[in-house]
Parts: sequence; structure tokens; C-alpha cells
Amino acid sequence: MATPTKLFSLCSLLMASLFALSSSVQFDDPDWYFWFPLYAAACGVNLINGIGVLSSKPINKIAKVAQWLGVFLFFKVVVEDSVNGRAGFWSLDLKERVVREKFGSGFVVISMYLQLKAASIQKGHVKRKEKKGAKYVECGMAILVVVSYGMSFVFFVLQKDEVKS
Repeated sequence: MATPTKLFSLCSLLMASLFALSSSVQFDDPDWYFWFPLYAAACGVNLINGIGVLSSKPINKIAKVAQWLGVFLFFKVVVEDSVNGRAGFWSLDLKERVVREKFGSGFVVISMYLQLKAASIQKGHVKRKEKKGAKYVECGMAILVVVSYGMSFVFFVLQKDEVKS
């Protein structure tokens, strides 16, 4: 993956737009100061890598910070859910805030992992037999886009009126 492919770039731009939308609706959240930087950083990393600047050192540092913040927020939401007993760990009920936050932080973690993996493949830090990893990164980004946009469609079109806070 010497240069990002069109599929990877398109998926990165689509994820950037989804994270931009997510960050723009965080200001009415009681803990927006956690979620806004998470989604804004994920948006920036995906946007910059989507236009083809994969190996920028500051971008990789931002991606690592966003990934760790996503992991932290994922565990925060899981603990909050288990204490309050709202939805359960395996719940897919997007009406519940904790479920949406779990998926959002998970999407950021996966996206940042794939962006960092793509940057390492581009730098050539992988062995010859691991070059297939580039194809897995592309497929992973494509799957992430389909799942995240599919869940967003279900939430905004089918369940928006039934949201619980």
C-alpha cells in the first residue's frame, strides 16, 4: 500500500463525514467534553488520510490518542451501563444512549486502528509475507463504512422518534 487506494480514500472520507456529524451533535450531551474531542480527532485523521497524507507523524499521534480515548470511553460506557442496568453489554437497542455511545467509541477505535495499520503498511514496516495486510485494511474500512452507515440509517430513519436518554 505505497499510496492509499481509491477505496481506502473513499472509506476514510465517508468515515470523516460520519465523525464530523457525530461531533457536531455532542454539545447537548452532559459529557460532551469527552465525546467532542474523540469524534473531532477521528474526523481529522480520516479526512487527512482520505486525501492521501498517510504517513504524517502528528496525524499518527492524534490517531493513537483518539484510539486510547475511544477505548477509555468504551469502558466508561460499559461500566456506566452495568451500574445502571440500562441495556446490557450485548444490547443492540439504539434507543438507549449507552448503546449508541458504545458503538460510537467502538467505531472510532476500529477506524483509528485501521488508519494506523495503513500508515505502517505504507511506511514499509511490514515483512513481505504480511503485504496482504493492505487488502485487509481496505476490506476492514469498507466493512466499517457499511456497518456504521447502516446503523446510522436504522437509528435516524427508523428509531429517531423513540430515543431514550
